[in-house]
Amino acid sequence: MSTSGPDSDTRIYYCHMESPLGPLLMGGEGGRLQFLHFPKSARRRQIQDHWLENTEPFKEAIAQLTAYFALELTQFDLSYHLEGTAFQISVWEQLAQIPYGELLSYGDIAKALGNEGASRAVGLANNANPLPIIIPCHRVIGSDGKLVGFGGGMETKIWLLEHEGIMPSSIKAPGQMAFSF
Repeated sequence: MSTSGPDSDTRIYYCHMESPLGPLLMGGEGGRLQFLHFPKSARRRQIQDHWLENTEPFKEAIAQLTAYFALELTQFDLSYHLEGTAFQISVWEQLAQIPYGELLSYGDIAKALGNEGASRAVGLANNANPLPIIIPCHRVIGSDGKLVGFGGGMETKIWLLEHEGIMPSSIKAPGQMAFSF
């Protein structure tokens, strides 16, 4: 993403939101919500000198995330802007359809996209999700029922699943034998 001079509408605005997971970094070009990062994310963007801190463009996202963490919201209704390949965006759109408190596998998503052999590609797109929680990539597990990697860390994924009433004891940690739902 490129930005131009300080008076341009392509400036990147950002803000931090306190959450039970630590401070979340959100932002985007022109104040459009484009990214959300966990405090310990390996993919976390670093705030740049030319970015402008401004909570105003993200007030609705903050309100809905606050309601989610308070167990008062189960589905987000936010305007956001996704940038990625056509395949990534199709995966993210599928992720956004996973109901609160439910799980799908990478294979399930590949099948929904009409390409059962695309599980690995779905995993890569899942890993590149710019808006975790809002686009609930934490609700995706391996086809064998195992927990798999998560950009915010496995502890964060487990916390989010527990928060939504999915008990980790019903999900297998990496390396455990598969189970049936």
